[in-house]
Amino acid sequence: MGVWEILIPKCSNEGVEYSVQYHQAWDKKVREITGGITILKSAKGHWVNPEGRLLIEDMIPVRIYCTEKNIDKIIDFTMEYYNQDTIFAYRTSNKVKIRKRK
Repeated sequence: MGVWEILIPKCSNEGVEYSVQYHQAWDKKVREITGGITILKSAKGHWVNPEGRLLIEDMIPVRIYCTEKNIDKIIDFTMEYYNQDTIFAYRTSNKVKIRKRK
């Protein structure tokens, strides 16, 4: 288990912003896989595509505590759900402490 962060697009490839309800459906599916998510404030991503064109887009960072197998499921689901060519996810920590009240 570890903490992972995945970047979710705010807009479609055509530049249309996804509705809150559309994002909430993604949230629900990912919670079903992992039990919980932490949604952070938007960030602006800059990247150069294979043709050399600079793309600038708003992204939503989402942190998830899960196994690598589960983040792979989430990446595959996200790629299809948001119709993306590339999804960026990375482990932020593998040393996690969780304390529950007795």
